[in-house]
Amino acid sequence: MKIHSTNYINTFIAVADDCPAGTAEIPPIKGDTRTAANVQFEMISKNPYKYTSDDVLFHVFAEKNGLAPSKISSAREQFFSKGQPCFRASPLTKRYGWGVHSDAEGKIALYGRDTKEYEDFLLDGAVKMLKAMKSSK
Repeated sequence: MKIHSTNYINTFIAVADDCPAGTAEIPPIKGDTRTAANVQFEMISKNPYKYTSDDVLFHVFAEKNGLAPSKISSAREQFFSKGQPCFRASPLTKRYGWGVHSDAEGKIALYGRDTKEYEDFLLDGAVKMLKAMKSSK
């Protein structure tokens, strides 16, 4: 079975051109359940450069589907047996004003669009630059 990945190496995903957030925003919690954006933000902001994109995106899937720990390994293999949207399609980069940096090991961290670090990544010629996907066509 072919395994797909959403991981990038030495890459910065800048916010979408049509992102409505002028400054980085913490995704609001809606009701009793955490949204994908809440889970992603919490995991990455509390643990910069600890997880890969694959780790975070699968964790969101596992939490949303209430997967038992005994099912995690086989479910992860099944999840990545087909292509999954990467962080270019995340609400963090499309809606909430966060850039995502992947280091040399593919571990990720968030940078608000209104920070010096974000601006530094935009000017860093050694880092591959990608844009988040636009919400509208």
